[in-house]
Parts: sequence; C-alpha cells; structure tokens
Amino acid sequence: MEHLLVNRVYVVVVNWNGWRDTLECLESLRALSYSPLSVIVCDNGSTDDSLHRLRDWVDDHDIDCAEYSAAEAECGGIAGLDPWLVLVRNGANLGFAGGNNVALRYALSRDDFSYAWLLNNDTVVDPDALAHLVRRMEEQPSIGMCGSTIRYYEDRDKVQALGGGHYCRFVGLPWHYGRFWGGRTERGRAERWMNYVEGASLMVSRRFLKEVGLMSEDYFLYFEEADWAERAKGRFELGFAPRSLVYHKVGRSIGTSSNPRRKSYTCDFYNVRNRILFTRRYYPYALPTVYLVLVGGLLLRILLGRFDHAAMVLRLILGRAKR
Repeated sequence: MEHLLVNRVYVVVVNWNGWRDTLECLESLRALSYSPLSVIVCDNGSTDDSLHRLRDWVDDHDIDCAEYSAAEAECGGIAGLDPWLVLVRNGANLGFAGGNNVALRYALSRDDFSYAWLLNNDTVVDPDALAHLVRRMEEQPSIGMCGSTIRYYEDRDKVQALGGGHYCRFVGLPWHYGRFWGGRTERGRAERWMNYVEGASLMVSRRFLKEVGLMSEDYFLYFEEADWAERAKGRFELGFAPRSLVYHKVGRSIGTSSNPRRKSYTCDFYNVRNRILFTRRYYPYALPTVYLVLVGGLLLRILLGRFDHAAMVLRLILGRAKR
C-alpha cells in the first residue's frame, strides 16, 4: 500500500497470562505496511512466564526493544531511545483500562505521536489495518476514536463488529454493529449508528487523549470504551475504517462467551457490575429497566443451574457485592 501518511502511532497491547496470543499478535504487527510506529506491550502481572517468553522472542528475532517498569514507562522511558518494541512490567493486574493507561502515559510523556492504537492481545491484524485507520482519522479530524472491521479469528467470514456498536441504555447492553447481518460495511451508516467503538481495535488521537483524558479505571473490565465515548460527546466524533481488518479470538483469557452456560464467573461479574455502574453514572433514569432485565437474567441463571452466578447477580442488584 502506498505510504501517504507520516503520523507516528503507538500500538498498545496489554498481556495477561496470554503470551502465545501476544506473540502471534506481535508477528502480525511486524508485517504492518504503515510507518512510523512503535509497539508497547504492557504485562499485567502475568504468572504464566509471559515476560520470559516475550524476552526470548525479542532475542530470537533480534527485535529493537526497551524494557521498563510501569513507573519508568509513565515518565517516558529513556530520552532519545526509540525502539520498535517497549516492554512494560506493570507488576499487577491493573485491568483493561489500567494496563492501557500505563502505555498511554508513556506516549503522552514522550509527546511525539499523532495516534494511539489499542489492540487486544488475542487479535491478528491485516498488514494495511493501521494505514486505513490513520487515513480515516486524517480525512476527518473531528474523529477522536476510530474502529476497524473486526472478524472472528476462527471464522474469518463472520463479523464480530463493524467499527463499534450501540449501547442501549434502557437494558444496559451494547449491540455490536454488523454482528447479526454479515459483512456489509457501509461506513456512513455504521458511524451514524455507533455510540461506542469496539475496544478490541480502537484508535484515539493525541488531541482526544489530551482533551478527554485516559480511560476510566473504575470498571476493570468492560464498558471502558463506552465510558470514553460518553465523556467525549460534543467534542469528538466516532469513526469507522471498513478496510482496517482485525481478526479476534474473543475472550481467550477470561472466558467471554455469549452463551450463559459457558460464561466465566469473572466475565459475568464485571458485565453485570459495570452495567449498573455505567447506568448509574450516565443514565440513572434507566436504572429501573436495567434492574428489571438483570432480574430476568438472574432467573435464567437459576434455570441453568448456575446458582453461584445467580447469587452474584442478586448481591450486585442489592449493592452487596464485595469483589
């Protein structure tokens, strides 16, 4: 692809006990057609030997790399050092937003970039994916957040999301655009319908970060991108780059599943907890209907024999959750 854009991009990947997926993601990033870029991998206190595996990969492939603690990274690392890969030891599981924010503080401290591209570690990207994201944001500078065409890794004809989706405030649930009707990629329609960008592939501008701020760390998992978009309302628009293709393995590390029989406790807890938190924060008038939907979900969990999940939902509804 012809290089028409010269804006520097930081690509941010958070790893937590998922070094195999992270390495596959990094291999795809090495094939990107876009330049200049730097990749930041923040390890969220992994216990599966991820740091050693990542260091071995760096050595085996002779990758230009710098390694920092979270505190060192947030101060911008070593001045004048500009490696292709920055490996950051966060030291603990800071959650999705917390892990990404360490990398974003590194970028903001260096102040030498135009965009930051947040990628899930369980993704593989098309070589031109980044170039198309930057091109879309350059076409319309009012765009502060931009998404990709996200397809399922194991079924690449199937769409997970076209850019992002629509959060329905009265049920407290997001609906990914394009998920149920295939691969139609009309950009204008998607951008009109979206009120958040799917976080598996999310580009933000430097100006967005400086004016809106970093991701909220109140959620730990889920709803961070919806919160970010909510805070940006009236200042920035949401964009979609249809030809930016990203393939997502979907919830490898925490047991994400749309099937309530297979959803992990962690996934279920944060989904329910954060529906309440987000609604209370931005749409408190919708709390009665959100609670009604949650009661229905509680009964479904009982019918499925998932009594621990049902008890957790009840505690959250009553405001008694300890986690």
